[in-house]
Amino acid sequence: MNVTAEELDALQELINIGVGRAASLLNEMVDSHIRLKIPVVKVLTAADAYQELATRFHDQTLASVKLRFTGSFYGTASLIFPTDSASTLVAVLTGEKPGSVDLDAVKIGTLSEIGNIVINGVMGSLSNVLKKHLNYTLPVYLEDTLENLLLSAYESDSKILLAQASFTIERLEIIGDIILIFLVGTFDALINAMNDEIGIIQ
Repeated sequence: MNVTAEELDALQELINIGVGRAASLLNEMVDSHIRLKIPVVKVLTAADAYQELATRFHDQTLASVKLRFTGSFYGTASLIFPTDSASTLVAVLTGEKPGSVDLDAVKIGTLSEIGNIVINGVMGSLSNVLKKHLNYTLPVYLEDTLENLLLSAYESDSKILLAQASFTIERLEIIGDIILIFLVGTFDALINAMNDEIGIIQ
């Protein structure tokens, strides 16, 4: 199914709404304003998404938080970012010094919570506006290469909604990237539901 420019704009708006909600929750967790935005949203195959991201993350170990969802749509949503950026973000949120043993001990729990907040914010936006019900599994944290996270996790021709987000922690001058990857097994149903509600989200 081809996605029109209008449908892609609508998807981007829905994701922006969800990320905005997630940013508000994250702002409450840290004593510094966090701004999140989604500058780029694309619909690709897993193989194409890998090529898109490989030039930036080639051979890097990445931190990933993954949730599976079922219901009106089913698939997997992942939050992926470089482990260095992940450690810096966790240090800011927890007050632990970067590179400390204590930071490593709390990193998984903290990043899982961040992933849970961001992914649920975005998926909640989709399900609420489109009036569709979704169920979620608990977040799973892992560190691996982009190749293993993408090409081993998904079929190469799987439809992926790729959203590249930037986050800025004001005053601390921390700028990083968040990669949201949605595998939507019922992608046609998602687009059709969005078109049914197009007057609401435009």
